[in-house]
Amino acid sequence: MIDARGNEVDSADRLRRTLERQKAAQRAQGAPDLRTRIDRLERLASLLKENERALCESLRADFGERSIQNAAMTEIAYPVSAIRYAQKHLSVWMRDERRKVAFLPSLFGARARIRYQPLGVVGVIAPWNFPVNLAVTPLTDILAAGNRAMIKPSEFTPHNSALLAELVARYFSEEEVAVFPGGLDIGAAFAALPFDHLMFTGAGTIARHVMRAAAEHLVPVTLELGGKSPVIVSRELPMGLDRAAACIVDFKLSNAGQICIAPDYLFVPEERLRDTVEALRAAVGRMYPRLLDNPDYTSIINGRHLARLQGYRDAAAAAGTEVIELNPANESFRGSPARKLPPTLVINPADDQPIMREEIFGPLLPIRTYRDIDEVIDYINGRDHPLALYYFGRRGGPELERVIARTQSGGVTVNDIAAHSGCEDLPFGGVGPSGMGAYHGYEGFKRFSHARAVYVQSRINLTDLFGMRPPFGKRYRSVIDRMMK
Repeated sequence: MIDARGNEVDSADRLRRTLERQKAAQRAQGAPDLRTRIDRLERLASLLKENERALCESLRADFGERSIQNAAMTEIAYPVSAIRYAQKHLSVWMRDERRKVAFLPSLFGARARIRYQPLGVVGVIAPWNFPVNLAVTPLTDILAAGNRAMIKPSEFTPHNSALLAELVARYFSEEEVAVFPGGLDIGAAFAALPFDHLMFTGAGTIARHVMRAAAEHLVPVTLELGGKSPVIVSRELPMGLDRAAACIVDFKLSNAGQICIAPDYLFVPEERLRDTVEALRAAVGRMYPRLLDNPDYTSIINGRHLARLQGYRDAAAAAGTEVIELNPANESFRGSPARKLPPTLVINPADDQPIMREEIFGPLLPIRTYRDIDEVIDYINGRDHPLALYYFGRRGGPELERVIARTQSGGVTVNDIAAHSGCEDLPFGGVGPSGMGAYHGYEGFKRFSHARAVYVQSRINLTDLFGMRPPFGKRYRSVIDRMMK
């Protein structure tokens, strides 16, 4: 790494020095007021809006093919909307939160409250699939809570990472926000820093290394991971199978399925399997009549991930599992440099197949049939808790309540896919292997704040009034007995 004077600088040393400067600035200036926080959020929104085209083009350069329109929505518009939501509600979030005290102390004037104070400097390790959104969305909550931030973007998106670093340096001082592109060595050094909090979005296998590194300095972590998010299609389907299929295909094929909350497998009643296949086929044909030269159909990020997905598909076929390619124009993908993979359904794969063991992160969708909803519930409960669960069926019906009550997942969307993640007033996060901690909106503000308890004692100290200091006697014992009634 080269500094402003052209001298070579050790990357780990630059990381440490930046963290020290940010911590020193935070100590010197204290918790920023509302006006400062609003200004920082406004600069973040300006960064996105004023550089929309360049950011989206950098993503296309990294992926090979990435829908400019979809990127504008997911990487720019959604984060700007979240920023506006935070700006609108921030003055309320920053207020002290009153808490109750016992009757007698309150009668004499005791008061209790919580003050949400910044943690300090928060590290963010962002992934490659939505490299702008998943850096900027947590940054919104971090800045709203009054913190400073250091960001490590993915090495798999070098064009976007370099541009993000350049833009952040233009809109923020390094003491406010700093971005550090680079490879695994930078990532390892970054995760080992003594942040006040560290947020990681990515694979569970990497999260274990991140958490181990953070533990060295007792750095608290928020982990946004993934897992195999199921979709359940009920026998009671007032909305119709075609509409459900459209919702599933729309989100499953957005970014070619490279989304942590994309549907990972689909449960349908056994008697509706063929109808479901045809509904999905029709939905793909409407949305993506061509695939190879279609700018709306995203490429797989790199050759390694493409080979992994092809391996899942080929292993299923080799095991005798029915594999259905949804290729509306019957295009040939063999030898194509586009790194695109046609949408593919895998019918009732065995549990030991790779496609059912690993998170897919691509345009492959296993379909499993069921006779009774309890089969579905037992199957989901026999595996790691997913980041999301989707249910298509009767709203408020007993089956839906049974599914919600008897399963666990980070979030649930009913009669759509991923809508819960776009609701700023809902927390977003996983549970167990799919994540640790949640953010977005008010929950994000609290996630990156310290809830500091403040107790103001009454004018008359009840400890003295009731003889609760040594030497202890009968009055002290009577207080104990009253407290245990």
